[in-house]
Parts: sequence; structure tokens; C-alpha cells
Amino acid sequence: MTPVHLIGAPLDLGGGRRGVDMGPSALRIAGLGEQIAALGRATIDQGNVAAPIRELAREGDARKKYIEDIAAVCRRIHAMARASLDAGALPVVIGGDHSVAAGSVAASAEAVRAATGKPLGVIWVDAHGDMNTPETSESGNVHGMPLAALLGQAPHELASIGTSPSLRPEHTVLVGIRNLDDREKDQIRAAGVHVFTMKDVDRDGIARVAERAIALASEGTGGLHVSFDLDVCDPSVAPGVGTPVRGGLDYREAHMLMELVADSQRLVALDLVEVNPTLDVRNTTAEFAVELALSALGKRII
Repeated sequence: MTPVHLIGAPLDLGGGRRGVDMGPSALRIAGLGEQIAALGRATIDQGNVAAPIRELAREGDARKKYIEDIAAVCRRIHAMARASLDAGALPVVIGGDHSVAAGSVAASAEAVRAATGKPLGVIWVDAHGDMNTPETSESGNVHGMPLAALLGQAPHELASIGTSPSLRPEHTVLVGIRNLDDREKDQIRAAGVHVFTMKDVDRDGIARVAERAIALASEGTGGLHVSFDLDVCDPSVAPGVGTPVRGGLDYREAHMLMELVADSQRLVALDLVEVNPTLDVRNTTAEFAVELALSALGKRII
């Protein structure tokens, strides 16, 4: 089986609420590496990329706060994830806020293109669209912008990581969406990405939505990157997240999505982001994230 490399990304500059920089430690405490190894996969923890603390960082442009520091961290993530992919491993990037995906997804896109000559497919599992730009964002928080950057839009500091654009809209699928800014809705419609909201999950069921998402992200691509923000799950099962929104995926729905990803045998990389231990209850959310990673990597009920 493909070996797994763990890459910690302790970055909390992208959001307004502190604490997600402790997410990598929380997942390690929950036994992420040991439990993946128990699946029979060789597992190497590559440690954390260097990331500044907010007290020592400069906010800069209020439309894209801390962008220079965030971009520097994402470039480090890109380099480490690309090295893992080139070594034949599957990187699991543990955040940290969702801006870290600007580095991890860009690395997957480059590696898949180099290995197969095909583009990358991505499933962005999130309560939010993360497709704001500095011009549309109401907060200036960069964790709401990485998908726009990966599609070749702004902020250019993130869009320029790797080969831009990293993603094509026809291979980009959002799942679990339920909280969008008004101008972001226009951005998403104009971009032409595929979107499955919680209304779609409620109406059609998670199995149907997951199968369609995997098919769309897999058609004509050389592999699948899943970027999983724990806030896609309902706060009743994932209380310790950076930006909780009621009405999300329940425990089994989240596992079903990841189990079907594993069944597809298309996964090349995984992000687990926005775990905030300061808001968690006895590390419940980190333990849940570990369980979801195991499902994505092939753990079966029987």
C-alpha cells in the first residue's frame, strides 16, 4: 500500500478565531500516525512546517490579512507535500486553517500532472465556499480565499504557488456547503465549479452526493485530492472547529463520504483542517478527524 506522510501545518493567521494552530498537535495526540500505521501502511511523520505566531506577524493589507506570512507557509507546505508525492507517498496535511490548502493542493496538481499528464480533481468538503477574493471578502480573512486562488484568481500571493491555475472548475467539487457570503455566491456561480449544498445532501442522501462528487472530480483527471474542513460537520459531532455552522454532516454521513473516497482508489492526498482544540470537548473533534482519515485511507467496518 502507498505509504503515508503526515505534514503538520500549525497556521492560524487565516481566520479570525485563534487556536487552529494547535490542530496538528491535537490530531497527533489522538493517535493519527499510530492508527494509520495499524492499517498496514508505512507512516512517516514529517513534522511541522515553520509558521509564525500572530503576535510576531504583520497584518498588512486589511483585505487579505497576514497574506505574506500565509503565502510563505503555504510555499513550505507545497515543497514538503511535493517531495512526499514525488517519493510515492500520500501526504496527509493537518492544519491549521484552510488557507494551508493553497500549498497542499498546488503540490498535488503539479505532481499528478507530472506523473500522468492529466489535471487534478479536488473535492472541497466544507461548510464554506472559500472562494472569496480580497475584493469580495467581508472580513479579509484569507482562510476564505484558498479555493479562489487555486482556480487562478486572487490573492495572487497564493495563486502563484506552483503552476497557476492549479485547478480547473470542471474538476472542482464542493460538498457540504451551507454558509456563503452574498458576493461569494456570485463568484461561485461565475466560476462554474460543481456545488453540492446541505440541501442536496438532505434531499438525495450522502451516498448519492458522494458518488456524484467523486465521479465529477475523477472524470479525465489523474487523481483526487480531498480537502476536508471539519466545520463541514455539525457542531454536535465536531464542536472544536474554527467557524462552526449548525446543520452540517452527521457522524455517519461524514464517514460515508470518506469511505466512498477510499473505495474509489483515486485519493492522492488529504487535508484535515480547522480543528481548534481551544473550542473542543476532550479532543472529540481531533479524534473524529483521525477516524475520518482512517476511513479515507481504507479502514473498513468488516
